[in-house]
Amino acid sequence: MREITCIDSHTEGEPTRMVWEDALPLPGANIATRLEEFNRQFEMQFLPLLLEPRAFEAVVGAWVGSPTAPDCLHDIIFFNPTGALGMCGHGTIGILATLAFEGLPPGEHQLNSPVGIVNARLLDGHRVQLRNVVSYRMAKGVSVEVGEFGLVTGDVAWGGNTFFLVENSPIPVQIENLNELEDFTKAAMAAVRQAGYPDVNHVEVFGPANMEGAYAKNYVLCPGGEYDRSPCGTGTSAKLACLAADDKLAPEIPIIIESIIGTSYRGWYSKHPDGVIPTIEGTAYVTAKSTLIFEDDDPMRVGIRK
Repeated sequence: MREITCIDSHTEGEPTRMVWEDALPLPGANIATRLEEFNRQFEMQFLPLLLEPRAFEAVVGAWVGSPTAPDCLHDIIFFNPTGALGMCGHGTIGILATLAFEGLPPGEHQLNSPVGIVNARLLDGHRVQLRNVVSYRMAKGVSVEVGEFGLVTGDVAWGGNTFFLVENSPIPVQIENLNELEDFTKAAMAAVRQAGYPDVNHVEVFGPANMEGAYAKNYVLCPGGEYDRSPCGTGTSAKLACLAADDKLAPEIPIIIESIIGTSYRGWYSKHPDGVIPTIEGTAYVTAKSTLIFEDDDPMRVGIRK
């Protein structure tokens, strides 16, 4: 029998399950070698943390270990049921709120991720400002045929993960349209990959906001087919990069992005020679401290594989 202690949180509705390196060690002198070891262990050690009957596919995992980069608080590796993620905005906010729950004081903290060092400012026990990795637009005005939805045009951009961002969704971005939005974004994902952008692993579509003062309301399809309950930190970073590239938003001017469930992030950017440096602000709350039990004779030990 094996026991693994986790701390769960949600960031603007999107769940994160954090596990310490003591429970699942990842040896390595740097984050790259640790990521290689993570990939070797993923199927049997990390994936079961996210699957039924212990979780469900929308949960994002966060491995937190001792730092291998100078001046960093921790190394972090995020993952969902498809494997490791480059970065995770909601997950970083969730980690900081979880560490605050465990006693970390407010202040500036650096975290070392597989795509670079990020700065996170813990404002209080729940609110965090994440200064993300450099984000940029990769391609403007990519048009693809998306089955019954016809010709769809969007931008491909990097915000820690690679996004296809569609400004005006053909499906109204409202909670009652979840099934239709899922069908559309899955078809759009397949189409944009076939069009020469195989690294796109998120699709983000926008519509008019319900929240007063918000720039837009979004729906984000994540790798594996689940939707982001939050407005998506890396997706908001990619969006800020596109707005900056089109001169539609000046540096340091905050906008609000509303999620499909009605939660929100504030986001703004500063200039960088290679794009922008986005800052995302949101709140997170710890929801559980639990010990997952994996009995040797449990037929669901490694989770339900679909």
